[in-house]
Amino acid sequence: MIAYLWVALGGALGSVARFAAANAVAQRCGAAMWGTLFVNVTGSFLIGVLAGLSVSGGRLGGADSFRQFFIIGLCGGYTTFSAFSIQTLDLIRAGQLLHAGGNVLLSVTLCLIAVWLGHLLGSAMNGRG
Repeated sequence: MIAYLWVALGGALGSVARFAAANAVAQRCGAAMWGTLFVNVTGSFLIGVLAGLSVSGGRLGGADSFRQFFIIGLCGGYTTFSAFSIQTLDLIRAGQLLHAGGNVLLSVTLCLIAVWLGHLLGSAMNGRG
């Protein structure tokens, strides 16, 4: 049960950090796209550093509460793109290049289709009083 609390606390803080960082960058650069890109890149970098530190034999290896709070919670709340990125890197490092490429292709393609279909549905629902 404590694991869920670590993830929830990290997720809440990560979400607030994402909101603040994305807004700050978007205001400075004049477009929301730059804020999102900044969050995705910095989140991917951060999860890479934290994953590297927490590998078996690493400085923070074996600390489940660390992984739950920082990697799953904080980074997951900050950007789910970081989770996608670390999973793809793990596939590459494991020599599963086909799976890694499939993950990239499927994630981008299916998410773009899903957001398009969701937008169509939401727009259609706006017409129903």
